[in-house]
Amino acid sequence: MSNIIKILLAEDEPSLGQIIKESLETRNFEVLLCANGEQAYTVYKKEKPLLLVLDVMMPKKDGFTLAKEIRVEDPDIPIIFLTAKSQTEDVVKGFTIGGNDYLRKPFSMEELIVRINSLLKRDKNEHNLEPISIGKYVFNLKKQTLQLHSTTETLTHREAHLLYNLIKNKNQVLERSFILKKLWGDDDFFNARSMDVFITKLRKKLKDDPTIQIINVRGYGYKLIF
Repeated sequence: MSNIIKILLAEDEPSLGQIIKESLETRNFEVLLCANGEQAYTVYKKEKPLLLVLDVMMPKKDGFTLAKEIRVEDPDIPIIFLTAKSQTEDVVKGFTIGGNDYLRKPFSMEELIVRINSLLKRDKNEHNLEPISIGKYVFNLKKQTLQLHSTTETLTHREAHLLYNLIKNKNQVLERSFILKKLWGDDDFFNARSMDVFITKLRKKLKDDPTIQIINVRGYGYKLIF
């Protein structure tokens, strides 16, 4: 039983919630199914799951609000949003408040399982790293912080992992399609727009050291230089 991974699933559509729960339980997951955001927050506090799968549109408390509250307590827990929405601003909002991935309904169970396993593996492998110097800054992936002298800024989960991948490919082009598929799960238009927003935010956070640049290599991707 010690190898079973506990997941919190918040989905207000009973039939879909039960299908997801039963499918994941056949893959050695323990699924805590909740019908609304308030119930999900109570269960999260009590059970401390390793990953969250949250429907965006839920009664009593929506998925975005729930994710914001949980992120205050746990900046590292992986969060996947389930949404019927397709507007770019909704996708961007989900990532900005700390979501790690999202799936548009309808989706296949195999796709959800692949994304869950990918996030759990990345979380395990990447959160034991030592702080990294970037020019005048010190970046800590585990804590998701960027420090300049005595000032420390907290990054969102996606900002931290995007910056980490840029650092790993320092002075080389980080291919747009590669990073979109790795961090967003797909290189479609909506994800590409979201990544552009995150690149802009990282540039602003690194602006106090002019030797650091994130260059847009048109048609290919981005390059971090410092």
